[in-house]
Amino acid sequence: AGIMASSKPLARFWEWGRNIICVGRNYAEHAKEMKNALPSEPLFFLKPSSAYVREGDPIIKPYYCNSLHHEVELGVVIGKKAHAVSQKAAMDYVAGYALCLDMTARDTQAECKKKGLPWTLAKGFNTSCPVSDFVPKEKIPDPHKLQIWLKVNGELRQEGETSSMIFSIPYIISYISEIITLEEGDLILTGSPKGVSAVQEHDEIHAGINGILSMQFKVAQQSRQS
Repeated sequence: AGIMASSKPLARFWEWGRNIICVGRNYAEHAKEMKNALPSEPLFFLKPSSAYVREGDPIIKPYYCNSLHHEVELGVVIGKKAHAVSQKAAMDYVAGYALCLDMTARDTQAECKKKGLPWTLAKGFNTSCPVSDFVPKEKIPDPHKLQIWLKVNGELRQEGETSSMIFSIPYIISYISEIITLEEGDLILTGSPKGVSAVQEHDEIHAGINGILSMQFKVAQQSRQS
């Protein structure tokens, strides 16, 4: 397989990758804590690429949000155009991985659900997708054998094994690629284990993939333009 020939540096996918596709409810325990039924097909939604934020910059809590939740997730970075790929071939389209946070305005999401409205306000705001450095595929022989974790102010809040995913990565790639053609540099967030909770201004979030990498972000408050 080797490195995929690329016009753009995959190691900086967040600077040019176009789509962020997030899978919800992909860990049974998290679906349970959110009082959601287990999905029979992957539930997914989009974040704009402006949602990316990197270590060194803060996660901004939106002005309209009173309950900002963290969701730690394994991200899959796509290495070449994938349209309606089979599960069997799906991993050939993976360039590597990243640790990601799906930051969620939970109170806003609850309102959206109640009114039957899209989740964009809850999921797509600026800085709603913190990402770690890129991890080339060769460094993670089996993405379903990882442990991901998240601490807030030093206290462990989330810890999960990617082996507990309801839908596997090949299944997710195959399913999404039939609906949305995946492009080089696109990112798929594969769902969050249980333990999601609220963060406040000045909180420190520390998250990692055991034995691979970790990252840290501070939470700041958005002030509203008059």
